[in-house]
Amino acid sequence: MKRRTVLSLEQALSMPYATLRFVQLGWRVIRIEALGSGRGLPGDPNRYIGKRVADDDRRSYYIAPNVGKEAIALNLKSVEGREALKRLVRGLDADVFCCNTVPERYAPLGIDYATLSAVKPDLVWAGISALGPEYPEVPGYDPVIQAMAGYVELTGDPNGTPVLCGVPVIDLKAGDEVYANVMLALAERAESGRGSEIHVSMLQAAASWLITTLPLIDFDCEPWEITRAGNEHRKFVPTNVYPTRDGFFYMAIGSDVMWRRLTGVARFSSLATEERLTNEGRIRDRENLKRDISALTATASTEEAMAELRAATIPHARINGVAAVRELDALRERLTSTETPDGKRVRMQPMAVDLPGVTREFRFAPKYGEHTRPVLREAGFSDDECRALAAAGAIPD
Repeated sequence: MKRRTVLSLEQALSMPYATLRFVQLGWRVIRIEALGSGRGLPGDPNRYIGKRVADDDRRSYYIAPNVGKEAIALNLKSVEGREALKRLVRGLDADVFCCNTVPERYAPLGIDYATLSAVKPDLVWAGISALGPEYPEVPGYDPVIQAMAGYVELTGDPNGTPVLCGVPVIDLKAGDEVYANVMLALAERAESGRGSEIHVSMLQAAASWLITTLPLIDFDCEPWEITRAGNEHRKFVPTNVYPTRDGFFYMAIGSDVMWRRLTGVARFSSLATEERLTNEGRIRDRENLKRDISALTATASTEEAMAELRAATIPHARINGVAAVRELDALRERLTSTETPDGKRVRMQPMAVDLPGVTREFRFAPKYGEHTRPVLREAGFSDDECRALAAAGAIPD
């Protein structure tokens, strides 16, 4: 696969996650960050979130999405900074430009598709925003979009309050959409020679995942079908968390055949009734069924219950903490890693899919503005031009 060059005006998580996926392919990703204005810390706010790892601008929340990247700082509010960006796009022969700022800032910062594609007509441009360019002033924050898109209403105990998902799923979904659509655009460019403009709306991307709930409205669904269900599946019963003598486990029954296998296990044989032979009947009896299963599993240890389910080929899992996940046999050798400047190895999340010939070890996340002058020189800027940019406030001193 050809190594591509990506310039990305990025911050927070959604776009850094998207461009991390390009890093994992072996592509070059150069993140662009703003200069400090005196009113706050310079660059990506996520640099300053979490435990101090290497230095004050490389803290724990920033590291994993930004390994393997280069970092430059540009003041795109200045004419000199905007002109420098155009030269970077052209001089580095950039394939892709990404950004995740509010759309009302695209044109004033000179990062809009019209401006940059005029410099390089085959450029693939991708932006993430809360609701797309039709709502140019709306900021995009994962928890807010989770609430707006119904995720919070769908998550949690039906007798409790709405709850956020445990990971920033909207940020990650939006990032995956950039990854997928940039790949599509590059494939189309290979045929047409033309670039593309891609707008990812966090809300629309999130709503595209409502495939098991939103269409039910026009099927005159019951209210419980499109609200919180706790740990229970809304359509397949029994699927839930069940207690044991020493903890909990999750069990999922996805068909009537599985139900018959479950009730063929001695411990669960008493659950079998005529009504419960079909999923429709089990839905009607779901409350009694949950109570009856819980009473039976509570008499066993987690290991005993899981051994019986394993023998009957019933889908089930221990409820792991995050620390246990990285020790799973199926993942342990697939984790990515980086190394801090003082030599500590850091294990990170695996890639989404194994690909041949790619590395799982990545250079540590860059300091703020670390590569500004080397990248500018590579794009054709002389030392005198770099000094002039610094004097004009377009790059750091």
